[in-house]
Amino acid sequence: MTRVLDQQSRYWLLVMPALLLMTVFYVYPLIQVLWISVTEPEPGLGNYAELFTSGFLHKIWWTTTRICTLTTILTVVLGYIVAFAMAHVRERQMTAMMFCILLTFWLSVLIRAFAWVMLLRTNGMINDLLMAIGLTDEPLRLSRNEFGVVVGMVHFMLPLAILPIYANLRGISPSYVSAARGLGASARQAFLGVYLPLSKPGIISATMLVFVFSLGFFITPAILGGGKVVMISEYIRVAFEETLLWGKATMLATSLLFAVLLVLAVVGRFVDLRKVFGAT
Repeated sequence: MTRVLDQQSRYWLLVMPALLLMTVFYVYPLIQVLWISVTEPEPGLGNYAELFTSGFLHKIWWTTTRICTLTTILTVVLGYIVAFAMAHVRERQMTAMMFCILLTFWLSVLIRAFAWVMLLRTNGMINDLLMAIGLTDEPLRLSRNEFGVVVGMVHFMLPLAILPIYANLRGISPSYVSAARGLGASARQAFLGVYLPLSKPGIISATMLVFVFSLGFFITPAILGGGKVVMISEYIRVAFEETLLWGKATMLATSLLFAVLLVLAVVGRFVDLRKVFGAT
């Protein structure tokens, strides 16, 4: 019994510094944000009532949800294709592909966003190429709209989808597909009936990670949207810095936090979140 108590004491001694840091630098600021949301400009739930009465906020939330959903679908589909290729190439090719994916984490999101601005502008490389091959007679409007925002967000989120899907695909034994083919299944039937269901945990993990990150994404939508595509994170900045509506800004930040927690709760019913975040 004494030995068990000693082990528990050592455990709490090791964990306590991390708990204190989390309380001071994370929990306490969150409590302050929640407090401001119900006290500014006056005490009450008036700020939260605007979530149900303000048509402007409805539009912003709908825009955010639509862009995040489209970004998540495209990113997971493209990520699955890349991860599938990585799981079925030789070790040398896989290492090269992994290096290229990890290289994107070393590049500033600001630089990547401005690079897309240069590519998508009316006199940019993409429009020049489209007109050169005769697909269009005049430059297309590829930026300062939702198309440009989605393109930039998919490009940024792609590694977040590739890595968890690839980790899952690497754990699928090729013998399962070989057994299905040996029993008479076609390549398509073996993939849809055996391989794809086995890769479902990776797909769910990638979907959750991309969607959660997309909800609070700021820099890329702000730059590629050009002020014409306003997502919830950008409107929070405007409310804090320009209109000084701190109550509304903290209310939206709190609502965004609860939206993320809701997504985690729903996904947690289908996949072990400890595996998603590397706890097991």
